[in-house]
Amino acid sequence: MKVVLLERVDNLGAIGDVVTVKDGFARNFLLPRDKARRATSANLKAFELDRVAIEQRNDKNKADAQKIADKIDGQTYVMIRQAGETGQLYGSVAGRDVAEAVQAEGAKVEKSQVVLHVPIKTLGVHEVAVRLHAEVRATVKINIARSADEAERQAKGEDVIASQFSNEREAAEQAAQELIEGGAGQQEGLGFEA
Repeated sequence: MKVVLLERVDNLGAIGDVVTVKDGFARNFLLPRDKARRATSANLKAFELDRVAIEQRNDKNKADAQKIADKIDGQTYVMIRQAGETGQLYGSVAGRDVAEAVQAEGAKVEKSQVVLHVPIKTLGVHEVAVRLHAEVRATVKINIARSADEAERQAKGEDVIASQFSNEREAAEQAAQELIEGGAGQQEGLGFEA
C-alpha cells in the first residue's frame, strides 16, 4: 500500500514522503496513529494544502518531546526488586516498569516510548533508551537493587554480587583457618593407650 507520511518514521521516511509499505503495517500502525494517509490523489492534494500546519504540529510535538528529554536524559531511577543470591531477579523489569518509574518522578513517558528489546532480569545499573519523538531520544539509567543501601552502593560503581561472594569466601576461609589453628578434632585426654 502506498502512503504519504505525516511525520518522520524510523527506517521509512520523513514528512511528505510517499512510501510503499505492507498493508498490515499501514492498517494497524501508520493509519490509526495518524502517522500517514493513503496516497490517493485526493489525500495528496489535501496533504499539500495542510503541509504547513502538519509541519508546525510536528515541530511543536518535537519541542515538547525535547523538553521532556532535557529533563530525564542521564537521570537515574531506583527500583527495589527481589532477587536471588546470584543477582537474578524474581520476575523481570519491562518497559511498563521503566515508564512508571519515570512517571513517578514527574515526567510524561508512555510505555510504548521505552525502547527495551528484552526485559531486564538481573540486578545492577542498566541504561535504557526512551524515544519521545521520531527525532528525539533520551537515555535513562535504571538502578535495580534489593534494598536502598544496595542501590546506593551500585550507584557508586560497586558490583554488589561480586563483593557478596568475596565476603562469603573470606568468611569461609577465616573459619577454616580458625579450625586448623584450633586443632580441629584433637582433644587431649582421649588418647588410646596400649
